[in-house]
Amino acid sequence: MAARGTLRIYLGAAPGVGKTFDMLGEAHRRLSRGTDVVVGLVETHGRARTAEQLEGLEVLPRTQVTHRGVTLTELDVDAVLRRHPEVVVVDELAHTNAPGSKNPKRWQDVEEILDAGIHVLTTVNIQHLESLNDVVEQITGITQQETVPDAVVRRADQIELVDMTPEALRRRMAHGNVYPLERVDAALGNYFRVGNLTALRELALLWLADRVDEGLRRYKAEHHIDHVWETRERVVVALTGGTEGETLVRRACRVAQRAGGDLLALHVLASDGLTGASPTALRAQRELVESLGGTYHEVVGDDVPRALLEFARSVDATQLVLGTSRRSRSSRAIREGIGSQVIADSGEIDVHMVTHAAAGSRGWRLPPLTGALTPRRRWLGLALAVVGVPAVTAACLAAGPAVSLSIVLLAFLLLVLAVALVGGLWPALVAAVLGGLAANWFFTEPTGRLTVSRVDDVVALIGGVIVAVAVATVVDRSARRATAAARSRAETAMLASLARSVLAGDRALPSLLEQIREAFGLGSVTMVERTDGGETEVGSCGRPPADDAEIETVAITDTLALRLAGRTLPASDRRVLVAFAEQAAVALQRHRLAAQAAEADRLAAANRMRTALLAAVSHDLRTPLAGIKAASSALRSHDLDLTEADRAELVATVDESADRLTALVDNLLDMSRLQAGAVTPTLAPTDVPTAVHRALSWVEEPDLGRVELDWPEELPPALADPGLLERVLANLVGNAVRHAPSGPVTVAAGMLDEHVEVRVVDHGPGVGPGDRERLFAPFQRLGDSPAGQGVGLGLAVARGLTEAMGGTVSAEDTPGSGLTVVVSLSAAPVPATAPPSTVPAKVP
Repeated sequence: MAARGTLRIYLGAAPGVGKTFDMLGEAHRRLSRGTDVVVGLVETHGRARTAEQLEGLEVLPRTQVTHRGVTLTELDVDAVLRRHPEVVVVDELAHTNAPGSKNPKRWQDVEEILDAGIHVLTTVNIQHLESLNDVVEQITGITQQETVPDAVVRRADQIELVDMTPEALRRRMAHGNVYPLERVDAALGNYFRVGNLTALRELALLWLADRVDEGLRRYKAEHHIDHVWETRERVVVALTGGTEGETLVRRACRVAQRAGGDLLALHVLASDGLTGASPTALRAQRELVESLGGTYHEVVGDDVPRALLEFARSVDATQLVLGTSRRSRSSRAIREGIGSQVIADSGEIDVHMVTHAAAGSRGWRLPPLTGALTPRRRWLGLALAVVGVPAVTAACLAAGPAVSLSIVLLAFLLLVLAVALVGGLWPALVAAVLGGLAANWFFTEPTGRLTVSRVDDVVALIGGVIVAVAVATVVDRSARRATAAARSRAETAMLASLARSVLAGDRALPSLLEQIREAFGLGSVTMVERTDGGETEVGSCGRPPADDAEIETVAITDTLALRLAGRTLPASDRRVLVAFAEQAAVALQRHRLAAQAAEADRLAAANRMRTALLAAVSHDLRTPLAGIKAASSALRSHDLDLTEADRAELVATVDESADRLTALVDNLLDMSRLQAGAVTPTLAPTDVPTAVHRALSWVEEPDLGRVELDWPEELPPALADPGLLERVLANLVGNAVRHAPSGPVTVAAGMLDEHVEVRVVDHGPGVGPGDRERLFAPFQRLGDSPAGQGVGLGLAVARGLTEAMGGTVSAEDTPGSGLTVVVSLSAAPVPATAPPSTVPAKVP
């Protein structure tokens, strides 16, 4: 298998910058070096200098494609493959091929040529890239219909930017070198305005810069280069979720703007997920970063300095912005801060330490009296200390001289450890103090007094207290982390359940507010929306609060807030409540968007109905009107010598055209009623054979003889509206006789699973499986039905009326050939005294 060919793309910001000219120049250079080069397709657009570049190059003939009577020429891929040159020139990569071509898009033609081992030179404008389509539309006001996927262009081996200033391009246009002179003024005043060209040029430069940056990163990875190449300024700001975040972001933004670089914000998550950062603060800081044109990132790592530097090096950052530590000087003296470690290991990355109001505000703090343990464990630890110290003292005294002071101190130390494990810090301190006093009074010389004569006894007593504090601190931290982990799991589970409900759309706003009320033990929860006219309540749950009840307000967005009554929430609950409240706001927004979408669908359907009605009036309704007008004019004319036969035929034409017009208008009115939801059926036991015979009165006499009827003698009535059922069957039978003009049409009825089914069977051309649902769409005429043969509403009206009566209409194949339409209605309960249907199963 041949190696894949290489792709070289000439990228331009706008038509006329010289992409094709430069591409053909490259083709001439390669040809002069002995390379086999051919031109597969080049569009000169009437430009003389571009056409001159084709001289001396072999041009392959194009393939011709006929579409709607027009012959178009496209790239002949098979001819290129048969010729199999080394290099082929193919212009306009984003071009859409004519229907009937080998591939829908020219870039697919190019992919096929590349797979054959042939190198390709091609061109594309920046506005044709799929990812920039909407941006270009905002700039120029023009939607580009021809696009090429970004991945195709990014896979190119070489991309060459063909650049030209907007002023130079406009001069080239004014000289007639781009468009004919008669199109120059319009082009200069619209698409080729200086602002448009400048914006498109910037898009092209930035997109290519990103492409070059990708290539640089790939090169560094392939060659194992891990140090920073300062080819582009990138500023990374580290965020902790603290109050200093906004200050750091704005400072980093100014640094990036002065250097003309990129801004990246980074937050390092602990691997255990027990971060102390406020999600609300992080979200606000993320929004600030994105509003300033930066990007927000999160990485997981327990070693924060290392995670920061690894990320900075991975994105080739040149500068790193950190906030000065919030820890006190004494804390920093004991343990080096994150900033100091980053500075020591930063290498070639510049580090900015930014001071802020919260710097140095967090110093040493006494441990809380409560800690993270439950009150029960603290009381048990205290009881163990109070009971254990006398017990250990009594045991040691009972042992007598056999127990030395070191053994006594070791026993009290073990007691302190046990108390610390059970009750935490403060019970352990009580045990340490009581044990020290007991050891000093009963076992330390001189006994009977609270004095210590030996230095080692003093050290032993102080050591016991230190051990008690250390072990109790570890226990307290472990309990705190276990509690936080359990709480985090519960919060995550609740938020995940809530998010799933919101995304699935199966929870309404009152239900979500009720879940918030239950989860946080509140009396009532009310969501209010602030507008120019004041506050509006958009949802509430729970019992109304008393007049003197304390109401707490939690802001969700600038306009939405929650009013809480029942209890004051602690800070930890408020943090999770904000996340719940945001999900409720999402549910509200989703409900409103769904309502807007439904309204938009209704308006779109009404618009389609109006458009189709206008089309029907201008085409299908005019045919019978024209027939009536022509026949009536002939009958009234005194200049025509009409025989009685001629007059009878003209009268028949008027009558038939009036009947056709009546049927069309009836269908249009029925469809309008269905679209407006104004059809209210009166359901009653309805004799199906009677409804069928009434419906056959709508069928014209020549076709009536082809209709065959088939149903059992005792057919129970259907639960239906007699008038609507007659309209349904008339439309179905009329559709069948019209599309099966030569074969018989059978109307059969029977019972199936408590339902009465009516089957209209024809042996016409039938309908493919993919078109069966389209049969029942309004204004659809499948096949080649000419105008004037109905507006395509018969089956749509039949389905709409049937569904209004609680039934269904479906289509299936007729064995052999043709189409069978099945109407299924619920069978009506028949009284015991009701006589069976006696309508004959044949046309009267």
